[in-house]
Amino acid sequence: MPKPFPSLSGYGLGWSTRQRITVLATGLAVLLALAVVVALLTGRTTAGDSQAAAPSSGHSSSTSASAGPTASAGAGSVAKPPQLADPVAFAKAAAATLWSYDTRTTSRDQQLAGMRAWLTAETKYADWSSIATQVPDPVLWSRMADQDQYATATVTEAHYPSAFKQALADDPSAITEAYIYAVTVTGKQQIAWKKGGAGAEDRSITLAVQCRPNANCSLVSIAPRVVP
Repeated sequence: MPKPFPSLSGYGLGWSTRQRITVLATGLAVLLALAVVVALLTGRTTAGDSQAAAPSSGHSSSTSASAGPTASAGAGSVAKPPQLADPVAFAKAAAATLWSYDTRTTSRDQQLAGMRAWLTAETKYADWSSIATQVPDPVLWSRMADQDQYATATVTEAHYPSAFKQALADDPSAITEAYIYAVTVTGKQQIAWKKGGAGAEDRSITLAVQCRPNANCSLVSIAPRVVP
């Protein structure tokens, strides 16, 4: 039986870059929280329909934040980022994409290229490494492809973490520098492979999403821990 993508739980605890520490370790509770109030004041809601989603991986990738496949490699079955200005709705779609894969139609490079398209263009905040490491290493991806493994998932709920909401309430103006929001998403992933093999697993993830005024949202980073 092929090995499915490992669970996200406990993954990424050893972030090493200063950027990640600044954006998500030190500033997660603040930048993320300082946004909920602003979101409410600007009419943003926690709406967003459940979407097909799927995998995540605990295997590290050699792809760095400054290098990696680009859109020119094609994205295979990876969904394109939606044009949304709602942080919660965008986070739901992003989580669905991070949890989804299909080795029958998509190469590992295509998976990376498709995911990179979701990343913010603002390099000061973009943490590509935390996203790229969700994709299994080439050897594991190849083994999964040999078994025609693929995954889909259903997003069941998304919300702003309580720490983020508190920080935003304490200082609503703090969000206006980077407009980065923290959103925790939960759902269930379904995995299938040859000869009727199948499995399912509950998923949770906290994402940093950038949604500047009058612009579509984009993905900034994946938090090293799920923030309730």
